[in-house]
Amino acid sequence: MSTDPAPHNVEFPSAGATAHGYLALPPAGHGPGVIVIQEWWGLTDHIKDITDRLARDGFVALAPDLYGRTVAHDSAEALRMMNALPTAQGVEQLEGAVTYLLSREETRGDTAGAVGFCMGGGFVISLAAADERISAAVPFYGVNRDGVPDFSHLKAEILGHYGELDEGVPPSSLVPIEEAIREGGSGIVPTFHLYAGAGHAFFNDGRPEAYHAEAAELAWARTLDFLHAQLDPKA
Repeated sequence: MSTDPAPHNVEFPSAGATAHGYLALPPAGHGPGVIVIQEWWGLTDHIKDITDRLARDGFVALAPDLYGRTVAHDSAEALRMMNALPTAQGVEQLEGAVTYLLSREETRGDTAGAVGFCMGGGFVISLAAADERISAAVPFYGVNRDGVPDFSHLKAEILGHYGELDEGVPPSSLVPIEEAIREGGSGIVPTFHLYAGAGHAFFNDGRPEAYHAEAAELAWARTLDFLHAQLDPKA
């Protein structure tokens, strides 16, 4: 498998079909792997930018396209597309992406990280619960749509970022998730950060009405430190 240093679209087998994604490689050409999971809008330029940023910081970053190369243009369409993707189906697609990412010669290690936003934040939690190859999970303002997952096989350390003013994913929604993780028997204690003055989608700099620069910068710094510590401790 040849190394192409430029970010590019890729195809790979997943869930019995051909899946698509956006892959970005680090300057060194190799590094730990991280899956980047889209918001309900789809694989947008914002998600690609996050993937590029992770690559620049030393990670082999893959953003799988859960909507099959379709992007929503308004919230009604995004809601329809999200609801058409059951959690179990999305997790199956993401597991295929993890297999592909870990199979690439540029990827170091036998586990990967996962970072996701909004809908993707919920998928981060569900994927970490289902796939023991995920060792570092970073949900941004996301919880599972279908209730609390079974965390009995959880191997991932979890670092979450949530806005104190988020009405869609209020801080109180984290309580059952944290309790289930603690009771799952893994011994893992999640870390959930709350950001004062920030609401939903505070990390999305493409949405001026939601973006909170101070919260976004702090959450990103914490995310990079966490991923390096979990996936690349010698960095």
